[in-house]
Amino acid sequence: MDQLKDIMNELARLGNEQTLKTFRKHGAAEPLYGVKVGDMKTILKKHRNDHQLALELYRTGNSDAMYLAGLMSKPALMTPEVLDEWVEAASWYMISEYTVAWNAAESPYKFEMARKWIESDDEMTADAGWATWGCILALTPDEHLDRDEIDRLLDRVEKEIHSAPNRVRYVMNGFVIAVGCYYAPLAEKAMEAGKRIGKVYVNVGDTDCKVPYPPDYIQKVWDKGLLGKKRREVRC
Repeated sequence: MDQLKDIMNELARLGNEQTLKTFRKHGAAEPLYGVKVGDMKTILKKHRNDHQLALELYRTGNSDAMYLAGLMSKPALMTPEVLDEWVEAASWYMISEYTVAWNAAESPYKFEMARKWIESDDEMTADAGWATWGCILALTPDEHLDRDEIDRLLDRVEKEIHSAPNRVRYVMNGFVIAVGCYYAPLAEKAMEAGKRIGKVYVNVGDTDCKVPYPPDYIQKVWDKGLLGKKRREVRC
């Protein structure tokens, strides 16, 4: 408990008004202090892989603490119950698309959670599900992926993306990019699907964020000779 209290005090000290303002523009949910991710790394160095402490941090409901928890945790120790607890508590996309999706995708239950969450009517849950799928593609060797399943998911995205909830549109768009960049067997299909889908509109609030156009993004990766190159981890 002392460790948790000390870290919360440190996060409060590291918070700054400009970052707080930026996060709020992106839809951040209170409570939060506005801590830059880079500044969290000093805490992370002392407590990396302290899974129990990560769980305690996440349960505070503080956005900064929840993000830090996602970096501190050990995904291999995640259970479906905890992952469901995490996604239910995710109140904005920086937690659902990053913290939750990263840990789900690196956990032993990645496919189970991704499949379950994308069927949810709750925007943040479905958001986390599609983001998890994108991370799975980035991490998982092709031979451990079901081509037919990825094929069906691409078809589904093409059919549903423009009518999906706001943040779900963003991560569905990211799924097309992930297939085109990380999964060589269906990369060409992802490219063509991206062209048919066209530009995807996402309300990003009062920010300068842009929604990437999959064909342009995928082509740049191909031009660099990086098609199919997997990542060692997605947390950052």
